[in-house]
Amino acid sequence: MSYAINLRCRECHRDYPLAAIHVCEFCFGPLEVAYDYEGIRRNVTRSSIEAGPASLWRYRDFLPCDAPSAIDIGAGFTPLIHAKNLGKALGLKNLYIKNDTMNPTWSFKDRVVAVAASRARELGFEKLACASTGNLANSVSAHAAAAGMEAVVFIPHDLELGKVLGSSIYAPTLVKVRGNYDAVNRLCAELAGAYNWAFVNVNVRPYYSEGSKTLGFEVAEQLGWRAPDHCVVPIASGSLFVKIRKGFEELYKAGIIEEPKTRMSGAQATGCSPVATAWQEGSMNFRPQRPNTIAKSLAIGNPADGYYSLVQLRDTNGACGMVDDDAIVAGMKLLAETEGIFGETAGGVTVATVKQLAEQGRIGADELTVAFITGAGFKTVEAVADSLKPPLEIDATVESFDEAYAPVRAAEAVA
Repeated sequence: MSYAINLRCRECHRDYPLAAIHVCEFCFGPLEVAYDYEGIRRNVTRSSIEAGPASLWRYRDFLPCDAPSAIDIGAGFTPLIHAKNLGKALGLKNLYIKNDTMNPTWSFKDRVVAVAASRARELGFEKLACASTGNLANSVSAHAAAAGMEAVVFIPHDLELGKVLGSSIYAPTLVKVRGNYDAVNRLCAELAGAYNWAFVNVNVRPYYSEGSKTLGFEVAEQLGWRAPDHCVVPIASGSLFVKIRKGFEELYKAGIIEEPKTRMSGAQATGCSPVATAWQEGSMNFRPQRPNTIAKSLAIGNPADGYYSLVQLRDTNGACGMVDDDAIVAGMKLLAETEGIFGETAGGVTVATVKQLAEQGRIGADELTVAFITGAGFKTVEAVADSLKPPLEIDATVESFDEAYAPVRAAEAVA
């Protein structure tokens, strides 16, 4: 059974029942799940976690739903890779990549939806819904199919084809909204009051956001039960950025790791950088922006956890970079060429930001640094298609190959 005891306002700390609510009625602050940490400390050990399944459900005692009723399509426990080649290129000796492209629908959103969908079913909902920049829609559609629930997913009208097909294959009701993600999100906030559906990032958001902290759990376990020195995380709504650190802190509260002193740094695209802009201006108040970037999965101009992201940057002595579209594409290609990982545009933002922060001296050469790659590149092929080398086209003869390959050979000789 879950150790979750109630929902608690992040601002005024009032408690609420574990229901489908997400905003404090008194101060309008966001609600998040509170747990019986003493109970966890008494009953959960490294060994008990290690004996669990090779998925996020090995951390079931830290999650707000009961494991026996969980909707499990295999999300979580993705590889943590010592990125020696990329690290050498960037001058970082201890760079690691957390590769969440390996999840069932190829993004970290499978973590949050696994938890949100499981809790929604416990609460009696029959329909799952969401506002999405694409990855979340894919995951909601897949989990609803596995759970025998109906899905209604809302996306911006101009989303990448790979993400549209990545939802449609599961046969949800797919709704394209004329507008950007912030318009889609506002619509879903209104619909959540009129339809008795579980909107995973609206009325069941407190449970949904808990799935992100499993990345922190996994990284600590995969590093031999220790928190890293530094994390670089892409920021969209800011929830992922905030919750990874919560994962380290909860393991510490449970007596499983030493007190974490991890520096948390964020990564945003220049075309949608409300948190990075505020940080670089020395402000704790971000200004909403109209997104204009190829990194559509990060294109949230009014991030729900933007303020809390700024607090975390300040409290951990982190930094927040922002990179333009050309740097994003270069980051995607660099990650693929050095480590064999094809990340989506958000991954390009992360890698380009790691490069930027390393050049600025904000990441130490010896710091154990984890960069989070949150989605697979086949979702965003449009971003890089025009920048890749075209294939050689030949007749099926040795002579034709020799002729076509000669310029390649000459270039190799010069290099």
